[in-house]
Amino acid sequence: MIIIPARLASTRFPQKVLADIGGLPMVVRTAKRVAHLDRVVVAADDASIMDVCQAHGLEAMLTSTTHKSGTDRIYECATLLGLAENEIIINVQADEPFIEPEVVEILMTQLKKLQTKNEPFIMGSCYNAINADAAKDPNLVKVVLDDENNAIYFSRSLIPYNRSGRATYFGHIGIYGFSKKSLKEFCNLPDAPIEDIEGLEQLRAIYHQKKITMLKVSSTGFGIDTPEDLKRAIEIFL
Repeated sequence: MIIIPARLASTRFPQKVLADIGGLPMVVRTAKRVAHLDRVVVAADDASIMDVCQAHGLEAMLTSTTHKSGTDRIYECATLLGLAENEIIINVQADEPFIEPEVVEILMTQLKKLQTKNEPFIMGSCYNAINADAAKDPNLVKVVLDDENNAIYFSRSLIPYNRSGRATYFGHIGIYGFSKKSLKEFCNLPDAPIEDIEGLEQLRAIYHQKKITMLKVSSTGFGIDTPEDLKRAIEIFL
């Protein structure tokens, strides 16, 4: 199951999910990238998003306007859909129109493997290697890992600090996966101070000592965080 949270009133870039990219609204282009993999539902916070999605043959559902994060939004959608507790749910961000389908498949496969091991909390995401210049961009979230490829911390800052001169930087790719049971657990956790400081919802899990399995993938895709990103995306389709 793939759920795409789509929020119209983005504080940094209002209505970006409806921005035209090569003749398709951003959220539609994102959904169509992965529609062949599994059932896809767009969890919208505004009827205009739902109307656009349905006009392009996509399944969409109206959710609350008060959710703090996209993860909270997909949980409402998963609940309304009546998904089973063991359903694997992939959260693909609406502003990732270049997400590679194979990245989504890799995450799905790994989370299903964790289920067979009866892991108590199943949450995963992806990352790739980035260079030092890219790591300086606060719109590109960085992640530091432990020796089992679980996330230690995510930040908009450049991490780790390169005192030794030998730092390797990893960029977080905007995709998450959960079992329905773990998604419910995540959304019922108290808000975390670091989540609000960084503006990164995944830090809620780390703060409460939950493991986030990270998978290294090859990806050339990029999220649309700024008008400059949108201009770059449009140029690709010219």
